[in-house]
Amino acid sequence: MKPDFLEYVHDHVVLGDGALGSYLFEQGVERGRNLDLLNIQSPEIIFAAHEEYIRAGSQLIETNTFGANRFKLREAGAGERAREISRLGAEIAAKAAGQQVYVAGSVGPTGLAFPLDEEETAVDAIQDSFREQVLGLAEGGADLLILETFSNLEEILLAIEAARSVAPQLPVVAQMVFPAKGLTVLGEDALICGQRMRAAGAALVGTNCGRGVDATVQAIVRMSPLAAEGTPLSAFPNAGLPEMLDGRMIYPAQPSYMAVRAKEMIRNGVHLIGGCCGTQPAHIQEFRSVLRIKPVRVQVSGIAVKAEEPATAPVAAKNGGFLDSLQPGRLPIIVELDPPAHLDVEPVLRGAAELVKAGTDAISLGENPLAVLRAGNLSLAALIRQRTGIQTILHQTGRDVNALGLQSRMMDAHLLGIEAVLAVSGDSAAGTDQPGVSGVFDLRSYGLISMLEGLNRGQSMAGQPLRQQCNFSIGCAFSYRPSDPETQLRRLEKKAELGARFAMTQPLFSVAAVEQMLEQVRHLDILVFPGIFPLISARNAEFLHNEVPGISVPQELRNRLAQFSQVADQRKAALEYTAALVAQIAPFIDGLYLISPLNKWDIALEFVVQARQAGWKGSGRADRIHQHF
Repeated sequence: MKPDFLEYVHDHVVLGDGALGSYLFEQGVERGRNLDLLNIQSPEIIFAAHEEYIRAGSQLIETNTFGANRFKLREAGAGERAREISRLGAEIAAKAAGQQVYVAGSVGPTGLAFPLDEEETAVDAIQDSFREQVLGLAEGGADLLILETFSNLEEILLAIEAARSVAPQLPVVAQMVFPAKGLTVLGEDALICGQRMRAAGAALVGTNCGRGVDATVQAIVRMSPLAAEGTPLSAFPNAGLPEMLDGRMIYPAQPSYMAVRAKEMIRNGVHLIGGCCGTQPAHIQEFRSVLRIKPVRVQVSGIAVKAEEPATAPVAAKNGGFLDSLQPGRLPIIVELDPPAHLDVEPVLRGAAELVKAGTDAISLGENPLAVLRAGNLSLAALIRQRTGIQTILHQTGRDVNALGLQSRMMDAHLLGIEAVLAVSGDSAAGTDQPGVSGVFDLRSYGLISMLEGLNRGQSMAGQPLRQQCNFSIGCAFSYRPSDPETQLRRLEKKAELGARFAMTQPLFSVAAVEQMLEQVRHLDILVFPGIFPLISARNAEFLHNEVPGISVPQELRNRLAQFSQVADQRKAALEYTAALVAQIAPFIDGLYLISPLNKWDIALEFVVQARQAGWKGSGRADRIHQHF
């Protein structure tokens, strides 16, 4: 009969198992296969792996359920079977464990990007996912739960809360990934994370995965004050950094080396020790030697709760270069130009020069809109700025580049003199015109805004000092829909909270829609630029209304254009309508965002000239917000 886990682990070092995924791949399981489904398809393979670890000396084995949540299983067409798969995983492990070995129900992250995009997934749905997985593990006979490989504190706190709500009888081991210096990829300190996890209900806290053994030791040393206070720590390090060799992922850390470092972790308060990626039964067998070391009462001194700060703390950025450059007493005007679908950028550069002469304040450049290949907007934005001196607004999506590349790209933008970025999630890659394209989406709009705000403070996403501050005016998209404004308004409020200083809307086609929209956002300290799209034909109006997400062209306007049989007459009527619309809204809007139809900059130019000749000043909020910040 197994002793109570919590009582036992407080007085002993418990030896866990090693990696399951990488071990199964070594045994011939096809890479890329969903391992959680093996609980249904090939349970004998999982059972055999558990037996191997038990023979090597594991006193605790983890269930094959790391990704058995509805979000990850949905990708394999089994999202509705999460509870069943979790239960089966626990039953297989319990059968192998018998009455001597503990079964830890493995729960991994959902794979969703944090901060959450409310339009994509709600917090309740995430907690429901964790609850059904935990219920399945409890039904299958798990003795405890191990929440592992979480990189975001917010998500693991949701998981702990969900686990405690449906299975309070199961102790929770909560582990996060700290790649270097005891910090998460977002710069969250391991000690603070441990305190938060413990306060949420975790019985043991610790770390797993990451950048090898040394990084794990750093995180454990950082968390050791918790051990001094009586909270046991857990550690499951990777076997070093992997190398791809002859199609195999090879991890370099030898069992003897890892066993020596395991002793070091035990001296800093670890009571549950095992292995993560790259560790195999041979590593666990070597770890058995560390069990001869009794747990020690950790004495800690000199570890501050607050994470390290650079010698010179960065000063928080304010408006950014674009908003600071706006001339007082006149209506701010942004004109959007798309980079071409080829390498001849001279027509765009000529158009930008003419728009500058007419009085445009900034040129906005999309990034492969609708996932259609175009010249890079960063290089074009830099060229326009170098040739004309005008501010350029770089559209940045999360679709095409991962989080590392996004940060590097924004550092490039700063070095090239770019001072405004519009942070948008990006269109789906499904409609791309190029082969082999898939969306990345490490970061969506919320995450991009948070990243940019950090860069404006002179810090990377991991909290590392960059020695300089970026000076970005951070913009965001506002897809205002008069029929259902609440959802998008909440999203805009969240974006403003995260650091957005201005917003650019989808095209609006009536004075009433603009007035209603501005009334909804007056309480926010950001500028809102209504999008104005000069239509050029009845066909153009129908296409936008029926095929482009978020755009609604009023039936009255579409009917008016359809009255004319000649495209030239349709264009004349459409441009007259747009001129009248601009004249009516210009006195009370924060700024004007003109979208060049089919990249015809000469059409947008007409409305810039109209605005400057009329001397419109707009709402004046640009001047007041400039003074406020």
